Amino acid sequence: MSKFDEKIALYQSEMNKLGLKFDADLLTKVTKGLGPSIYKADAETVSGSDKKELETVKNNFLIKKLGLTDGPKLDSAIDNVIEKVGKSNRNKYRAIVYYLLVKELGQESKY
Repeated sequence: MSKFDEKIALYQSEMNKLGLKFDADLLTKVTKGLGPSIYKADAETVSGSDKKELETVKNNFLIKKLGLTDGPKLDSAIDNVIEKVGKSNRNKYRAIVYYLLVKELGQESKY
């Protein structure tokens, strides 16, 4: 099993623990889009309490990568996703957060 496959298995397991339904193919595509950051411990997770990091998620992923327009809808989507993965959950994996954002905002067609 490759390192990438191990990461996918980890993210799928975490989604199952959280009781979230997911599309394995879309999760794989979103994870591939993250590139090597999934292998770096400090970049693999998202801090839901760090406003600066959440702004970076919004600017770099939602606006630049997905081409969305900034507004309250994006902030609401980020808040909803952080709530889904659990504010106190230490394992807010970036791939899962981004996957949930894609689903929340209906951007599956970008993948």
